[in-house]
Amino acid sequence: MSVLLVSALVASFLSPAGASASGCSGVASDFDADGHPDTVVAAPYATVGGVFRAGEVTVRYGTGRTERLSQEGRDAPETGDAFGSAVAAGDFDGDGCADLAVGASEEFLGARKPGADGNGVVHLFHGSSRGLRPGKVLDVTGFGRRAAGDRFGAALAAGQLDGDKADELVIGAPGLGVGGGIGVYGVRGRGPYTLGKASPWIAQDALSTDEFGAVVATGDFDGDGRDEVAVGAPGDGGPRSGAGSVTILDLAARQAGLYTQDSPNVKGSAEKWDHFGAALATGDFNADGRDDLAIGVPGEDLDANVRALDYGAGAVNVLYGSRRGLSALGSEMWTQNTRGVVGQARYADRFGTALAAGDFNGDGDDDLAVGAPGESAVQVLAGTRSGGLTSNHNVLIPHGRDGFGAALAPLRRADGALDDLLVGSPDHGTVVLLGGAVHEGSYPGLSARRLRQLGSGPTGSLYGYALLP
Repeated sequence: MSVLLVSALVASFLSPAGASASGCSGVASDFDADGHPDTVVAAPYATVGGVFRAGEVTVRYGTGRTERLSQEGRDAPETGDAFGSAVAAGDFDGDGCADLAVGASEEFLGARKPGADGNGVVHLFHGSSRGLRPGKVLDVTGFGRRAAGDRFGAALAAGQLDGDKADELVIGAPGLGVGGGIGVYGVRGRGPYTLGKASPWIAQDALSTDEFGAVVATGDFDGDGRDEVAVGAPGDGGPRSGAGSVTILDLAARQAGLYTQDSPNVKGSAEKWDHFGAALATGDFNADGRDDLAIGVPGEDLDANVRALDYGAGAVNVLYGSRRGLSALGSEMWTQNTRGVVGQARYADRFGTALAAGDFNGDGDDDLAVGAPGESAVQVLAGTRSGGLTSNHNVLIPHGRDGFGAALAPLRRADGALDDLLVGSPDHGTVVLLGGAVHEGSYPGLSARRLRQLGSGPTGSLYGYALLP
């Protein structure tokens, strides 16, 4: 299927006719101010201008136009830059148009060092009535740090951290200093800065293998109108290497809360290579006006006979928001062994590798999609106003044998009624769309009957590695 044909398909499925193109719409992921949501598919291993694994990002505007972004023309692409290692959308300049941030985590600021991790950069593109236009290029030297093997831009998240009109950008740098860190960009009245586990008000022990900042997300867990930052460190664990942790940062209050599977009221127990925090998704699963947090644990073993070095069956921990912020009280742990959940947990399923929260059934509360690429499937749990996520009517959507579910992203319909789901299979280089459907109550809304192929990329390009919105 041609790129232009795929774009037209997306437009017809998602967009109303006759939308105005004048001024910025304020619609999330509307980069060209036409009122239609646009989609972004990253291929960080794409060959660009003959350069191997330089990376590129495909933007499909709601009107059907397609644009490919890369470092070609603004910063010469180099082998292994991995442009598209992460993507995030937000209104970073406060003009009402969605902007795009693209990580190139393996870019070197100087000469490439064979075998070393990249320094990393983040490219900003600003939305306008003509689409995306290039903006600043960020790196750690603009955040008061000296460049090293930081992998700056390995993860990205937009959020409303300070309560002003513009969004702020959180940048994961899992190689920063000892143990990793994050960069914070755009906070009102403050220049760009970094935080790590050893920052005075975070005060956690740090090891070089922690990968703090490998995953980042934002959410308003206490309902005060400002987002907090969730930072995954899937390599954390001290003597239990790779057990994983998640830290919640309230940047305004300068408070940090650490969660592991050994934390009080968090289900499960921290074990080597669980990788708790390898995926994060925020959504309001119980419609109480506060965000909740789903945490992927794709290395979780559920079988006593699992073989050494096998991938995990996987699990997802869910913590709910409250007036005091995120709380482990009433937390949940979901696996394919959970009573009522469709499917069967098997080692190597990697359930929880990717997560996406969205209102897929249009009832006003968020539902949760869980990727299990080892099973080539997506599990969907419905949210409810009576207690959050439920196994009632959950669905398992398998597709092919190509790692389906390794990347997920919710896509809001242009009319705002409900969300659809983008699903990537980067090893195979394909992206599909699962259409939502209005169905109030504990019905997830997504179904294999509404699966549409959206496009594919060259073999080995990791097309679909990261998705937006």
